[in-house]
Formats: sequence, structure tokens, C-alpha cells
Amino acid sequence: MTVPRFTGRVALVTGASRGIGAALAAALAAEGAAVACAARTERVWDERLPGTIHDTVDAIRRSGGQAIAVRCDLTVDEDIVDLAATVARELGPVDVLVNNAALTVPGRPPAPAAPSSAPAARPPSAAAGRAGAPGFLDFPLKGYRRHFEVDVFAAYRLMQLVLPGMIAAGRGAILNITSDASRRPGEGPWPDAGAPAPFAYGGAKAALEHLTQAVAFEMQPHGVSVNALMPSLPVATPGLVATSPGLDGQLPMADFCEAALRLLAAPSARVTGQVSYSEDVLHPELGRRGWLGPS
Repeated sequence: MTVPRFTGRVALVTGASRGIGAALAAALAAEGAAVACAARTERVWDERLPGTIHDTVDAIRRSGGQAIAVRCDLTVDEDIVDLAATVARELGPVDVLVNNAALTVPGRPPAPAAPSSAPAARPPSAAAGRAGAPGFLDFPLKGYRRHFEVDVFAAYRLMQLVLPGMIAAGRGAILNITSDASRRPGEGPWPDAGAPAPFAYGGAKAALEHLTQAVAFEMQPHGVSVNALMPSLPVATPGLVATSPGLDGQLPMADFCEAALRLLAAPSARVTGQVSYSEDVLHPELGRRGWLGPS
């Protein structure tokens, strides 16, 4: 009989109302962790994005796991502070943190063409993004900031809040979910699928990866691992399907979750500061292959 890898551990997963976050929360609970599922979604507001934190918790409990739902707007610092305090109060100190929550803001469409009597503000080609995504000149600064607020600043703040407890316990694991978009400044990992604003999403993920390695350097002496993981192929999450309708998922969710669990369970003395592709974690015998989708 296989011994659960996270028995007695307290895990916090952000963006746990659907997709990768919900799947990771369920996977951790199945391995014995008490899981806090955090997200804004307490009711479905868009039929393309089904699922709530309560749905995730109900599914975990039906399977015999332990979980709580905590509503949190990760752009609001008070919510993040309350999230950490609520989890510590109801489940105990967090020793597994998964920063999964992410945002893709589609921006606003280019302004209507100017009347022929008025000079054009700029050439149309300068405003156009690739594959239908909004171009840089049309993308609002507010949208760019929000990518960093959710994808980077919230992870930064949560790590600050939970790391003192991990250091005191002499153990802990943090996993930041990233994307191959961080390596593609001009387009996303699926250039023909219409993914929105890759420079905003990819830029935030690149910053998250650097933050991962910087924090890992400081935390390794304390027995805490800090790693980042990205899918080696697209995973057909509701968010990806909604923003990239021409894309078919190719990586089974179970495979990505298993790669995440392996990184979270690995000793910090052996694995920390890594920015890994999921298939490289699952199949190290094949060497580093990186992104396996279309180039």
C-alpha cells in the first residue's frame, strides 16, 4: 500500500475554483493534506468558466479528504493577510503553498478607424497584436498591472506570510505555477490559438520565475524548497479553452499534478530553485526536453 505523501501537512492552493488549481487541491488532499482552496469565485459568473471554491471543496470532501474554502481577492492585500490568518486558524500553519492563480486580461479592441478627413493616430499594423490578441499600443496599463498583481505580487505576499512558519518548523514547500509564455515575448506557446496579450501574461510569469529562484536561494538553509513548474504541453483548462478556443489540450491534468506533487515532496536539499517543465520532472531519464508543443 502506498503511503500518502502529504499526511499531516497543511496546503494552501490559490486559483482553486477550477482548472489546474482545483486539480492540484484535489491531488494534495488525496495524498493526505488538509487543503485550503482560495479564489474569488464563489458563484459562476461566466458559463465558460464553471466551478467555484465550494465546488472544489465539496468534491474533496466527498472523496474523504479535508478541505476548506476561503474567498480571497488576490489584488487586495487585506484579503491576502486574512487568507493566511484564516488557514492558520482553521487548519494550522501552512507548510505547502501552491501559487497557481493567474490572470489573462484580453485588453480592449483597437479604436475605430478615424474618418478619412482626420489623420490616423498610428498605422494599423502598429496597433495589431498577433493571432487576434490586442497589440501593445492598445493594451491598457491597468490590465498589464493586474497581471503582475495576481501572478507575481500575490505570490510574493503569500510567501512572506507563510515562510516564517515554515522556517520555524524547519520544513516547507512552495510551488509557483508558470508557463512557457515566459519564454515567448512575441507570442504565446500556442501562436495560432488567439491567446490574449502574451507580453503581459508571459512577462508576469518571467518575473515569477526569477522571484522563485531568488527566494529559493534564501530559503534552502531553512529546509524550505521553492520551485516553479510549467506544463510541457497545453492543458485544456476552462480558462485556456475560453481564451484560446482553437486549442486542444494535449497534456493530461493527472500528469501535470503528479509532476507538481513530486516537486513539492522532494527534499529542499536536493530540489529547489528549479524552473521545470512537467514532463522533465516525470521523465528525467529522457533528459531536458522543455516545451513539447509547436515551436
